[in-house]
Amino acid sequence: MSLFSSSFPVAAISISSRNNSRLSHFSPTYHQLKSPTKAVDYHLHSHQRVVKCFSQRQSTEQQEFQFERLFSNLNKATLKRESGSLSSSILLVAGTTVGAGILAIPAVTQESGFLASAVACILCWIFMVVTGLLVAEVNVNTMCELGSGGVSLVSMAKRTLGTVGVQIACWSYIFIHYALLVAYVARSSDILANFLGITLWECATLFSLVLGGLCYFGSQRIIGAVNGALVVGIIISFTALVVVASGDLQWNTLLKANFEAVPMSIPIIALSFVYQNVVPVICTNLEGNLSKVRTAIVLGTAIPLGLFLVWNAVILGSITGHEMGSDQIIDPLQQLRSSSGLVGPIIELFSFLAIATSYIGFVLGLSDFLADLLKLPAGENSPQPYLLTLIPPLILSLIDPEIFFKALDFAGTYGVLMLFGILPAAMCWSDRMYHSFRNNRQH
Repeated sequence: MSLFSSSFPVAAISISSRNNSRLSHFSPTYHQLKSPTKAVDYHLHSHQRVVKCFSQRQSTEQQEFQFERLFSNLNKATLKRESGSLSSSILLVAGTTVGAGILAIPAVTQESGFLASAVACILCWIFMVVTGLLVAEVNVNTMCELGSGGVSLVSMAKRTLGTVGVQIACWSYIFIHYALLVAYVARSSDILANFLGITLWECATLFSLVLGGLCYFGSQRIIGAVNGALVVGIIISFTALVVVASGDLQWNTLLKANFEAVPMSIPIIALSFVYQNVVPVICTNLEGNLSKVRTAIVLGTAIPLGLFLVWNAVILGSITGHEMGSDQIIDPLQQLRSSSGLVGPIIELFSFLAIATSYIGFVLGLSDFLADLLKLPAGENSPQPYLLTLIPPLILSLIDPEIFFKALDFAGTYGVLMLFGILPAAMCWSDRMYHSFRNNRQH
């Protein structure tokens, strides 16, 4: 049960999601009392229970109400409720977080050393968890006010920050997501080309079609199952990599700490903890249960934090040295591959699985965002948002196959801190100030 203080004049219940066709709107029956000072009751009758969502009473005392969910996920085929899975949401957050950023962390932290970069990782994790919780708070408040799931950053920014906020959110969101999707397609096609022995454009097309098709055609349970299997594969390959590579680990190299070089690595480290784009998705999947959403965020990001720290220690502790040019990034993974024939295939498998899980999360997040931006009806599984999500990154990755580090650096420097740092705090501050103002006026 989540505690939610509602001060909205209408708090309708809706069963919806913009991400997929497995959920649909369901119009609840309701009875509104004639007196404006009374609470408005909305009753949603299901096979299991009656769910009530109350608006705030117009009185001198602020009322707080408990309710288990804002709406119910409905399966169109069976017309039965599909309760959101907390474990699937945790894995979705973890899978989205463990993406291309983890592959670039050793390259940008080798100058600062393991100890200094570990401190930076922990601080960035705390910061990104806080901003994700702020996004969740505003998203659930917006769902309750609009009476609908599938609320994206557009609706959140419009409700809390107005037109200017919408413009900043839109352009920042589109920029960072396209940049990261380009990086994912470029890196995955390179891995597949080495494994399958086919051209880069064939690998990039295959990768985009398979995973993009999964996001478009797959139900919530299918996507959750595939994503969970990929996360399990990440953990297994990661464990194998640690076991194999740790044999050459030079423990004295882990004591290196150059804090002056840390600021240069902050954009990539912060980028590695990006998951906020799927927070609206898990808010819808968990039916607005803010307590479960918070649990999914904290646990879902704690898993990647542990992986990042161990990964960075293994990579930085296993390489013998590096040469850094003024405008060149030397990838320690390439050094590790060349030093051990067994490590190479494991790194490739881990890299591909990490990119695949993150790609799924970003496709779901961006397609949901574009559907809201295009004002498509909620619950309608339209192909337009998915085509706009999949095709541009595919084309850009083919134009410049060496775009991986460039895309990550641009996304981390210009997108992450604005979109997932400043914007969530601004939206939450505006939301809280608005409700505080309304409560003071009612008193």
